[in-house]
Amino acid sequence: MLFTVALGNTDPGASRSGDDELATIDQLETLFDAHGYSGRFDRDAAELASVVDTRSLLRRVWSLPRDEAVVEVNRMLKEAGALPYLVRHEPFDWHLHATPLGAPLAERIRVEVSLAIVDVIRSNETGRMRVCAAPDCTGLLLDLSRNGSKRFCSVRCGNRMNQLAFRERA
Repeated sequence: MLFTVALGNTDPGASRSGDDELATIDQLETLFDAHGYSGRFDRDAAELASVVDTRSLLRRVWSLPRDEAVVEVNRMLKEAGALPYLVRHEPFDWHLHATPLGAPLAERIRVEVSLAIVDVIRSNETGRMRVCAAPDCTGLLLDLSRNGSKRFCSVRCGNRMNQLAFRERA
């Protein structure tokens, strides 16, 4: 799920720079190196465009109500012909994959994120998948706090909003 947040937050409305941080193949490669994705990586414009489309889809699914998210997750898994299996490769211990390593990158992303969202849906914790509460930010956040009270995608957004609230009170 942390990868989904990182991917979603490369969107211009959510990125720290305000730019599309997934505009080049080099940026895509940097993102995947940081998150240890394995398997096929074509490093071409078609793959980049497909991953950017997947980013948009996952950003939309992120905010859906639980029952609507189920429909989208099931659709993504069905379209990929996903068949879960356990695999272990460095640096990860046993974990689920549901597409062959040779499957297109965007398809692998959709399926792996769908599998993660399945766990969130099953535990009835979709409310912890949020969009930043700052009115000028569309950053995704995964609230892993004990009491489920995280509101901002970053300390930067939280500090900015606290500063604005302080100025309004003063």
